Amino acid sequence: MSVFTPVPQPVLADWLRRYAIGRLVELKGISAGVQNSNFFVTTTLGRYVLTLFEDMPRAELPYYLHLMAHLARHGLPVPAPIADRDNEYLGTLQARPAALVRRLAGASEMNPGAAHCTHVGAMLAGLHLAGQSYGRRQDNPRGPAWRAATGAAVRGFLPADERAMLDDELAFQAAVALEALPAGPIHADLFRDNVLWDEGRIGGVIDFYFAGHDAWLFDVAVTVNDWCSHDDGRLDPARVAALLAAYHAERPFTEAERAAWPAMLRAAALRFWLSRAADFHLPRAGEMVLVKNPDEYRDILRLRRGAVPPLPGAPA
Repeated sequence: MSVFTPVPQPVLADWLRRYAIGRLVELKGISAGVQNSNFFVTTTLGRYVLTLFEDMPRAELPYYLHLMAHLARHGLPVPAPIADRDNEYLGTLQARPAALVRRLAGASEMNPGAAHCTHVGAMLAGLHLAGQSYGRRQDNPRGPAWRAATGAAVRGFLPADERAMLDDELAFQAAVALEALPAGPIHADLFRDNVLWDEGRIGGVIDFYFAGHDAWLFDVAVTVNDWCSHDDGRLDPARVAALLAAYHAERPFTEAERAAWPAMLRAAALRFWLSRAADFHLPRAGEMVLVKNPDEYRDILRLRRGAVPPLPGAPA
């Protein structure tokens, strides 16, 4: 989340009249993240998050908003979108598609232990299971086609050794068969800063704007690569075991998933190396923008191309 498009307080105060959430008290930009413009909004009746969608096609946005509403109805701590007086989740503000969601309690934990990973693994499995009954479908926007196109766009900025690794990894991933893997809506960005903790429990899972239909295992791999890595990218065996065991207890892994696990860890690392490389080498203008270092996920990909811990439930 970032601020690319500023919103003057009088403009927002007028816009909020179409909602039944009271009058504007405070507006504050959010600097974390890289895709949309985001603000904390406090009114006389509650606390909310306002998002202005910078580059996402308007036709794709109902998928995300209705997914959050669906998961919230199933009891998961996700930010429920707020409907306006016409019962619409999606509006227009500053010539951008815009939406309000309820702000959840808690704060991110950037130094998680095994106990945190246990909660996250169980939460992720619950999200996947609840998503099975979601009626809309939209492919993962950062799936194989995006990775190939983004790889071509950033390749020329990379040194020779990184270009060679990128070319080899893209070729490897193109040959991975995904059809046998269980799939459905995935979060696709369940990093530490997208989970809020409230008195030792998960108070919120936020930022669903990379969600899409894909292999559930890819979502698990994205989550493990962030939550279970040391600062140098190496996996912490205790955190890996805790997260995967908690997930497996709720939604057991299949034999096809066990076979595909090493490739999915690599695919997840590749996705974030490419997105950060694109943000770094091909930046967008913005008022308050966070650009993350792509080298972190370059190094994680190098490590994941080696041996990785297996999924639970493998035959002895």
